[in-house]
Amino acid sequence: MIIINPLISYKAKSSSLRKVKTDAIDAYHLCELFYKEDLEPYKKRGVQLLNLRNLTRQHENITGVLIQTKLPFQAILDQVFPEYRGVFGDLYSVVSLLTLSEFPSSEDILEAGVETIADKMAQLCKNRSYRWANEKAIQLKAAANRNPFEKTLYQSHILSLGMYINIILQYKEHLSKLESEINALAKEVEEYNIIKSIPGIGEKIAATIISEIGEIDLFTDPKKLVAFAGVDPSVFESGKFTATKNRITKRGSSRLHQALYMSVRCVIRDCRKSKTSDEIIPRNKKLREFYDKKREKGKPFKVAVIACVNKLLHWIFAY
Repeated sequence: MIIINPLISYKAKSSSLRKVKTDAIDAYHLCELFYKEDLEPYKKRGVQLLNLRNLTRQHENITGVLIQTKLPFQAILDQVFPEYRGVFGDLYSVVSLLTLSEFPSSEDILEAGVETIADKMAQLCKNRSYRWANEKAIQLKAAANRNPFEKTLYQSHILSLGMYINIILQYKEHLSKLESEINALAKEVEEYNIIKSIPGIGEKIAATIISEIGEIDLFTDPKKLVAFAGVDPSVFESGKFTATKNRITKRGSSRLHQALYMSVRCVIRDCRKSKTSDEIIPRNKKLREFYDKKREKGKPFKVAVIACVNKLLHWIFAY
């Protein structure tokens, strides 16, 4: 199996002056590429990386759909039980969603006793103590008393709330399965542990980066890897004119570009949840120092971040 860059195949199709589009002509152009270009077939390891890439992309797609599902869920919750938000630390935890499914309105909370609510929560979350369930039941009662809506006028809101809760729980279950499959498959790739050893890069980002890069041995130079990620500067010259403000090409893998951009933003920011001083303690000190140097030279934020992405790709190639 041979995979060809779509830009190369499109350029080969555009080489003809005649505007002809048939399956036979497309096959002919691909055959020409096979004999003219130095193309190598994908090996077993390449198929393994493709499987990892498919899983990480599927995870990203489902995560995007889950985020979009949370928006109408929050809108309905604000119309039914807005005070519910502050009861649990994570509104979208399994125990929070299941509790809301059992008691979707403040009226249901007020009608039930504290013991009834505590018993139900203890059944839903068995890894927590009954004391914790009792404290949460008391907090739910207090939230129900503060709720501005004594009764739910529209029964359709309760129905929609239950449907969104079921959808969110299903998406979370799918994401959990994908994460376990991604971790199991990524551990079989040697470069995964190497990239994960870079300070600030976690399991999910490391799996995405290595799957989007693919066969890193095919890149003979770090500049080619930078170009593949689409973060190389474009060049524009004409006669005596040479452009000084050149944007990045963005002609490579957009998913790799996004993963690297987000990873750099994570590693250069403060790693503490609550700051006790003005000093910044980043996850990756070397990359933060490089970022600060670029900022001191007057580079804008995004330009400095892209420069850090370029540096990170050179590190990955060197490893």
